[in-house]
Amino acid sequence: MRIAYLEDDTAQADLVQHMLAEAGHSCMHCTNGREFMVQMRRETFDLLLLDWEVPDMSGREVLSELRASGNAVPVLFATQRDDEASIVGALSQGADDYMVKPVRQAELLARITALGRRAGVGEVVQQAVQEVGPWRIDRGRRVITLDGEPAKLTDKDFELASYLFQNIGKLMSRAHLLEKVWGIMSAIESRTVDVHISRIRRSLEIRPERGYRIKTIYQHGYRLEPVEAAD
Repeated sequence: MRIAYLEDDTAQADLVQHMLAEAGHSCMHCTNGREFMVQMRRETFDLLLLDWEVPDMSGREVLSELRASGNAVPVLFATQRDDEASIVGALSQGADDYMVKPVRQAELLARITALGRRAGVGEVVQQAVQEVGPWRIDRGRRVITLDGEPAKLTDKDFELASYLFQNIGKLMSRAHLLEKVWGIMSAIESRTVDVHISRIRRSLEIRPERGYRIKTIYQHGYRLEPVEAAD
């Protein structure tokens, strides 16, 4: 999973990031709430791990702003606050789970796995054949057909298109796509995704007349969406 982590204690952050990396997760770490919110507007994540007491904005203020903006990504609080009022308040405000420090590795990973499962992270990947409008995505044969005819796609074009069809309606940042499709975990801006998106649009004729479009979101990334549901 791609996880965004808000924690101002660097020793604690290093420990948790090591735990996450050992379990195969990638992690973007911020030490203050404002910086975290900037990253949330730029990137997409599978899960958010929040501390409560951090500079600029508290974890709970971050949660409130995210939910008010319609961001529904799962949120797990990990904080020293163990009083009932704090726990109930965070859960009522939109947190999905809550754990009290010190963080224990097995418990943290189990809670993250449970939240990912509940949110359906990775479930669509198991769908071997998917039909969307005039397209048929056969992941076993690594072929996408348009009106019954196989489209000419490179390996990376296929993987990118397949991932977008798995996540219809979801906004995907360039960094997220680079990580999921190319295995590149870097914050460096890359034109790689843009070039492949352009090729996919042409090769698969993804355009409004066919009921879907790949919408470019300025300074963020892309979203494959049905035209009738678009803003």
